[in-house]
Amino acid sequence: MRYLTRMNFLRDELARFVAEARRIVVFTGAGISTDSGIPDFRSPGGVWSKMQPIMFQDFLADEDARREAWRRVYAGAAGWTGKAPNEGHFAVARLIAAGRASSVITQNVDNLHQESGVPAEQVIELHGNASYAGCLDCGRRYELDEFRAAYLDHGVIPSCRVCGGWVKTATISFGQPMPELPMLRADEETRACDLFLVLGSSLVVTPAANFPIIAKRAGARLAIVNREDTPLDRLADLVLHDEIAPALRVAVAALGT
Repeated sequence: MRYLTRMNFLRDELARFVAEARRIVVFTGAGISTDSGIPDFRSPGGVWSKMQPIMFQDFLADEDARREAWRRVYAGAAGWTGKAPNEGHFAVARLIAAGRASSVITQNVDNLHQESGVPAEQVIELHGNASYAGCLDCGRRYELDEFRAAYLDHGVIPSCRVCGGWVKTATISFGQPMPELPMLRADEETRACDLFLVLGSSLVVTPAANFPIIAKRAGARLAIVNREDTPLDRLADLVLHDEIAPALRVAVAALGT
């Protein structure tokens, strides 16, 4: 009973933070998507406990690495695509639609914020997107189905039909430079907000994990909702070791949208 009373108090506090904020930035990690059936990255049973990541340099240099990368794409080995948004995603979309949140900065590559109704221009993807591909040379976008038959039927590794460069899913691989424009946009949004709301991130992967610190130093409140402790809990104005959907339910219901 005491635990439930404490948790309800913290959820009410989060609702108060949201109500008092003029400009919220929502920062999401793998924890918001686990209820959609998408595994996280590092915990037992997570993606990297089942298969080794393919380094970006290996993708560029080694045909076998490129072939394996595309085998994983079409086998759905990582489990990042083909899922549906959950209540947590829809709660974030309501914050955006109500004009309370200006943007979503996400470490996820699953495209579920867009599918939940957040306009694509308000989603800042720090680690890219697994639902489409792009040429590493000219940047041309390709849908995954454009290469499916050629790869599965004939083993043809995708290459750009315009410039001949290697085509890779639009995720940011280990060893690949962080995308410059999303990082700049994330920095600008972080410095402009008055509430930085972390949802389901362990906050251990840099440089993404630096944004909550930047927000705090710029004068924003910092609220963290995550099942486990994070290294930045000590800096936060509010910490909920809670599931995301119930944590947001009270705050979103109060919006009246």
